[in-house]
Amino acid sequence: MQCECHKTKVRSQDDIKKLIHRLNRIEGQIRGIRGMVEKDAYCTDVLVQVAAANAALNAFSRELLADHIRSCVVQDLQQGKDDVIDELVATLQKLMK
Repeated sequence: MQCECHKTKVRSQDDIKKLIHRLNRIEGQIRGIRGMVEKDAYCTDVLVQVAAANAALNAFSRELLADHIRSCVVQDLQQGKDDVIDELVATLQKLMK
């Protein structure tokens, strides 16, 4: 029996592979930034890498959000679950902080 307290999303193996690949690249960027700090890299150089990591995370979020709207939101609306709109608005508000 599945707990109704948490929603889940079934993804294809290809989708999972693509998302994990992006996350692995972002993780590598973060490790690189840590290494720069440990090696006393110049502040501006570190900040440029932080900006690149932020851009990569934002791209990941955009991709995940688009998939969410195309699949989860559409499916819920088709099933008459209009509360998904409030959930989407709350999510967008969090992303835009």
